[in-house]
Amino acid sequence: MHYTIIAACVILLVVAFLIIRTRRINGEIHQNGIEADAVVSRVKENVSSDADGSVSYSYTYYVTYRTMNGQTAEAQLTSGKSFDFKIGKKAWDYDLHEGTRVRVKYLPERPNYAIRIG
Repeated sequence: MHYTIIAACVILLVVAFLIIRTRRINGEIHQNGIEADAVVSRVKENVSSDADGSVSYSYTYYVTYRTMNGQTAEAQLTSGKSFDFKIGKKAWDYDLHEGTRVRVKYLPERPNYAIRIG
């Protein structure tokens, strides 16, 4: 029982750290990012199931684009938007599929991470 509480606390700390880190990086990209045209290069489907047997799906999107120095980069894409329960699915990237053209922003020192804009 005691180890379960400790494990839960560690997991919560790791999740909090990742959320804070992602928000910081997204903020940097919004402020200082370079815009580029990109194409969705692949979509990874993530499947998980709960204890009750229900299955849920989430998706990780990757885009390919040319950096300002002309190199091709593939980046994991985040929407750059916050989830809004009033908007629902429209707040995320459910409209994307391989080959979709999107506008992104990225940091030259982190070309493998981009946010969708526009």
